Amino acid sequence: MDAKTLRQKTPDALLHDIHDAGEKLKALEFKLSSNQIKNVREIRLLKKQMARMRTLVHESQKNT
Repeated sequence: MDAKTLRQKTPDALLHDIHDAGEKLKALEFKLSSNQIKNVREIRLLKKQMARMRTLVHESQKNT
């Protein structure tokens, strides 16, 4: 997702998405450790997406 669509979500929805992405990240890292994953770049992209969501949550908390 890009920042434009993420900004339209509520902070609660973003927190839920962060939690889901965290679970997906754990699964990907487990697959990486057992050499079952082919696209290791997906881990990096997921981490960046989680950072974007966390930033937007913190911005919304700072503005209120």
